[in-house]
Amino acid sequence: MDYKKHIKIVDNWPKEGVEFKDITPLMDNGKAFSSAVNEIVDFAKEKKADIIVGPEARGFIIGCPVAYALEIGFAPVRKEGKLPREVIKVDYGLEYGENVLTIHKDAIKPGQRVLITDDLLATGGTIEATIKLVEELGGEVIGCAFLIELSYLNGMEKLEGYDVLSLMSY
Repeated sequence: MDYKKHIKIVDNWPKEGVEFKDITPLMDNGKAFSSAVNEIVDFAKEKKADIIVGPEARGFIIGCPVAYALEIGFAPVRKEGKLPREVIKVDYGLEYGENVLTIHKDAIKPGQRVLITDDLLATGGTIEATIKLVEELGGEVIGCAFLIELSYLNGMEKLEGYDVLSLMSY
């Protein structure tokens, strides 16, 4: 399926010079969204994933239906202060500052095969931080899956050595 037909490009949002890739039209089309999720489900099956992990918030949108279809768990990665129990955290850089991501300390069991999902791979900072969290808990990252990769931002460089599925590339 040509998923790009279901992506709306929004110029100059959220700031001047940015060409935002809006996935909501894809999500609004049941057939297209189902097809995209099913491609990621097939990738997760091939990799024998035990659990899906996704960073907030759009990683939830992609990861939860994948976990549901596979009848396996989903573990959220959230910004600091959003998870109610004991967490581990990682600081990571953004182009405009620093951020902190957290995961529950008991979310991943040692040896679990983890697929990380998100809507978009840009610079790779969020996914690199998510990988660090999973691996600190003893999980094995068996792949990362995205709807969109912005190849011109070189995020794949931070994912060297990991299997990556991107359904679209800009």
